[in-house]
Order: sequence, then C-alpha cells, then structure tokens
Amino acid sequence: MSREVHILGAGLSGLSSATILAKAGKDVHVHEIRSDSGARFDGDFQGIENWTSEVDFFQELADWGFDETEFKSNSFGIIDLIHPDDVVTNPKTEGVAFRVVERGTADHTIDQAFKRMALESGVKIHYGVKKAPEECDIVAAGPRESSAVAYGEIFHTKHRNLVAFQLNDKLAPGAYSYLIIIDGIGLICTCLWRKQRNSGRYLDETIAWYDRNYDLDRKPIKRVGGKGDFGIPTKYVHEDRLYVGEAGGLQDFMWGFGMRYAITSGVMAAKSMLGELEYEKEVRGRLLPLVKASAINRFLMNRVGNRGFKMVANRWMRDQNRSGDGLNFMRWLYKPGLFRKVLWPIVKIGMLRRKDLSDGRVVHRMPFRKALKRDSWVPSIEAERVREQWKSTRRKGGAVSFKESDA
Repeated sequence: MSREVHILGAGLSGLSSATILAKAGKDVHVHEIRSDSGARFDGDFQGIENWTSEVDFFQELADWGFDETEFKSNSFGIIDLIHPDDVVTNPKTEGVAFRVVERGTADHTIDQAFKRMALESGVKIHYGVKKAPEECDIVAAGPRESSAVAYGEIFHTKHRNLVAFQLNDKLAPGAYSYLIIIDGIGLICTCLWRKQRNSGRYLDETIAWYDRNYDLDRKPIKRVGGKGDFGIPTKYVHEDRLYVGEAGGLQDFMWGFGMRYAITSGVMAAKSMLGELEYEKEVRGRLLPLVKASAINRFLMNRVGNRGFKMVANRWMRDQNRSGDGLNFMRWLYKPGLFRKVLWPIVKIGMLRRKDLSDGRVVHRMPFRKALKRDSWVPSIEAERVREQWKSTRRKGGAVSFKESDA
C-alpha cells in the first residue's frame, strides 16, 4: 500500500478509518461533497445500540483509540414501549441498552467529535469536493436511493429526559415512531417503510398522539428527516476498494441503526489496509450475520401489521419477566440460528432485488415498498392543529432540512 490514502466520505465510517490510518503514519486525504461532517443531518437525535455485541460499544471505541468524551451522549437502560393498542410497558436492563447522540455540525455532536479526532491525528479533509470512488481506497459515501424514510420535528419542552418507542403500523407504516427528550430538547420521529403520498401527515398524526399522551408543552423549532438505502452487496472489496458503512450496505434493516456498524467497519477497513486483518473475511464473519438477521426481522415485520407488532411487544415483556433483563430479547433478535438460516433464501428472493451498480458491483437491495389500502385514512382534528402550528412556525423561520421530494 502506498503511503497516501484517499477516502470518499467524511461521515463516521470514513473518519474512523482515516483516524486510525493517520495515527499509523499514513498521509490520509478524506473527500466530502458536503460542506462539513454532519451537514447531512440537522441536530436530530440518533441511537447507538448496545445489543449486537456482549462488549459495550464505548469500551470498543476506547480500545480503538477514540475518546467518547469528545461528544455528548446520554445512556438509557429503560424505555417506554408503546404497543399498537396504546398500552405502555417498560423494557429495562441494569446496564446500557443504547446511547442517544446528536448528529449535525454543532461542536457537541458525534460527527464533529470524529472530525476533530481525525484532524488531530493529521488527517486532511477536503470539503465541498467531488471525488470518484475509483480514485479512492476506501468508499464511505452515504445513501443513493430510498428503501425507507424518516420525518421528525425538533422542539423545546420542559419534560424530563425520556425515550419512548412506539410500534404502530398506522402512524409509522411497517415500522415505528419514537420520542426522545434530552435536556429540554425533544424529537418526535416517524419512520415509513412503505412509500406514501403526502408523507407529512404521518408526522402530524404521530405528534398529535404524543401530545395527547405525554405532557410535552411542545414548542416546535424545525423539522428534520432522512432516508435509508438498505441492500447487501455480493462483496465488500471491489477492485482493491474497501466499502464501509452505508456504502457497504452495513446497516440494520429492522430498526435502521447504523452508527455502530459504520464505525466498526471503518475501523476494520483501516486495520485491513495496515495488514492486521482481512476486511472481506472480517465483515462476513462479524457484521454480515447481524445484517442478515436484521433483514430477516424486517421481512417478517413487513408482513405482520399491528397484530404482529402486539405479539412482538408481548413477547418482549414475557422474556423480560422470565430473564429479568429486557436486553436479552433484543440480543435474541440478532442471534444467528437454524431458523434464520432456513429463512434467509426466502427473504433474499421475497424482499431483495438484484441491482448492477455503475462501479461494477452487484447488490441485492430492498426497494421502497408500495403503500397498502390501510395506509389511507382521514387525519384527526388534533393532527390538523399540529399542521397549522407547524405552518405558523414556518412563517416565523422554522427550517425544514428534509423534504418529501428528497426521498
């Protein structure tokens, strides 16, 4: 390997690769089409899960040489689990189930923290430039197409810190919604795994539900969102280029978690270039089984509706009552086994579609599913009020960072 290394993408996966390589003495150049790391996001909260490994992820970060105190994070061991029939239960664990971090360009975000650590290591980051993947050693670019979208509203609130997770096929077709409150700032988000017209109505209705059930005293700030492109490539190293994070399809099909896979794959790619491991083998051994398990879970979720969601919520709580640890159920969901091995060929044929990419790679990706008849309904009066409230906020300067057309 030449001493100079070029990486496409200044997100978490690209910057994690860059930092490790620069610390090893490489001349690392990261090329990013956006104006800054985290510019794709706009202050929204996201979670880093802690159930796909027995090792706490922050311990892994420390072992890799990253300083988790560089960015703000809040740990949670308990959540409000909202069933489709509005029953609320509380999965919990003694340890850390997940951590909430902020994405974006503010100093305390995880994106800016990884940028600082990269720069301190000697990485040269080139923002606002286009670079062809063929000119890079590691490809860490973001999503191109849409398999699912998320719409959210950030707001001021006096409510205590909280994470609430709602399984509801009406408010979040095929998926879930959530409420996160951290130090006076809240985010309500709904995730859509079926393509809809006038998608904003789902967010309005979801906000109305949380307004009814939580004392939020919500004061809107802005609306955010994003898209996910879910697919599994046939290989992770192509023409000597290593594909990491979203570029490598290393994401959670079930819940959409991606940060842990992104950073882990970035570290693996760097160590591979330093001769410490074989990237293709490492990804297939450690990350691909988790991605496949999540794809199987997604395949099943796509077919169950609210009745199935209720069964999942009840099973989760029964497992917690039996084992005493709500995290065990989440670990079980991602554990490879005979049942998932038998299901995988069915999932691959039934949910994924082969696509030949322009760079010569082949990926089996999940297309954005069509809407169902049950997705058509009349908005509630409360949702109409939420819409009018947002219109008023927009007139006063409230920003929208992700529009329906962006999907």
